[in-house]
Amino acid sequence: MRSALLQWLGPTPLSRRHALWGMALVAPNVLGLMFFFGIPVLMAFSTSFQRWNAITPPEFVGFANFRRLLADPNFHQAFLNTLKLLALVVPGEVVLALLVAVMLNQPLRARNLFRTAYFLPVVTSTVAASVVWTSIFQPRYGSLSNLLAPLGLGEVRWLVDPGLVLIPIAVVAIWQRIGFDMVLFLAGLQAIPAELYEAARIDGAGRWQRFRHVTLPLLSPTTFLVVVLAVINGFQIFDQVYIMTLRTVPGGVGGSATTLTYYLYRRAFTNSEFGYASAVALVLFAAILLVTVFQLRIQRFWVYYEAGET
Repeated sequence: MRSALLQWLGPTPLSRRHALWGMALVAPNVLGLMFFFGIPVLMAFSTSFQRWNAITPPEFVGFANFRRLLADPNFHQAFLNTLKLLALVVPGEVVLALLVAVMLNQPLRARNLFRTAYFLPVVTSTVAASVVWTSIFQPRYGSLSNLLAPLGLGEVRWLVDPGLVLIPIAVVAIWQRIGFDMVLFLAGLQAIPAELYEAARIDGAGRWQRFRHVTLPLLSPTTFLVVVLAVINGFQIFDQVYIMTLRTVPGGVGGSATTLTYYLYRRAFTNSEFGYASAVALVLFAAILLVTVFQLRIQRFWVYYEAGET
């Protein structure tokens, strides 16, 4: 047993010492992750099989919460709204962040100032940003209404109309994430060798051809990372929904803006159905896991890695 452990740590005393130092340095983060993430996940898994309102003792009900969830039309609508929001947020976020990164990768004057300006929404409070954007989308006095008034769209009820309410929520989510994705894309763009662009230019490739045949393929690992993170973040959008619909109709008219996270919140902290809310949380976790695994499986069809990369 001892020899197997030593072999696992390394073949030489120096490598074993380095391995032990490495384990000691990551131990605080690993323990913190286990304590603040692992234990709550196990507790949520256990609570999902119970009926509990945080006051009376929990009652074991088996799969009753999951059966109720599958038959609940409100859950179905929340899941559908989440998918609609993903369809709006992920493509818009990725495309706009890529365009901004390409633009700010050029030798522009005050380039660092522009990069800082685009990154500021990332560190801005989501609550404060949602309040400001809510005033912008007000149908009568909002700045967007004044801008669209000449087109006859001055009093569009963005936050009340069931068919439009997800659009302002998606706009805020995209606005806050562009800066983060831009940084990732900038790192990927700056890692592309300049010699490849020079060779393509010598071969007569234009700007669009260089972007299509050099930039996009070599940037595909970064694009893959950005897409995965955007999907995970899109599944967890909550603050924007809560703040932007609270002044009108919480969760949107007829639940038109209710996402899975908002539905989970309402069931847990408004209705005190913690067992049912835990079942919703596990379904949300499973959905994120399945989508991420699917993305990992299909990456080999479109993600290009240079030789030696894994």
